[in-house]
Amino acid sequence: MTITLITGANKGIGFETARQLLALGHTVYIGARDTERGEKAAAALGARFVRLDVTDDASVNGALAAIGSAEGRLDVLVHNAGILADGAMDGPTALRAFDTNAVGIVRVTEAALPLLRESSNPTVVTVSSSAGSFWAVTNPDRPEYALPLALYSASKSAATMLTVQYAKSQPGIKFNAVEPGTTATDMTAAFGIGRTPEESAEVVVRLATLGPDGPTGTFQDENGELRW
Repeated sequence: MTITLITGANKGIGFETARQLLALGHTVYIGARDTERGEKAAAALGARFVRLDVTDDASVNGALAAIGSAEGRLDVLVHNAGILADGAMDGPTALRAFDTNAVGIVRVTEAALPLLRESSNPTVVTVSSSAGSFWAVTNPDRPEYALPLALYSASKSAATMLTVQYAKSQPGIKFNAVEPGTTATDMTAAFGIGRTPEESAEVVVRLATLGPDGPTGTFQDENGELRW
């Protein structure tokens, strides 16, 4: 049985990733900061719920301790929690964006490492974005070129870089980042764009189900590795 934790999984791409991994036989823990929404999502899917706020150290440590106590290991970690940070361009908004989209990755990864090391095939997937890619945002042919989300983009650049650095420092664990594609979720509703979460989750699932010899330290979309 593969033990999987997905952060921010009570809706959107995280929820659909959980559904698809459950169908593949994973035991899935849905991490969510809102207990009511998280428990409702877990019940709807047949998953397990753990309260997890990626911006709170105590919450993160408590969630991983609970999984460790119940399972003794963690095989797959999916960093899905994130915010758009499309409010005011100021210090508090920037701190919130980076705390959720980048620092949260550090909090959860560090708490999860002891459990991941107990797995025979440990895998970490970061749901990042080409909005954080220099190549994409300077390419007029890419949709990211005109995306007015400076703080989101910058924090996703950090998320991708953290993925690469963890891949280098933790050679026994696969770390990969993913561009899931423009997706119609609550977060992007104001833009009125995107495909279904079901489609976007497929690339997350592919990287979450890599074999022991799978790649590490990459940034990929459904077509393979991306420049960034």
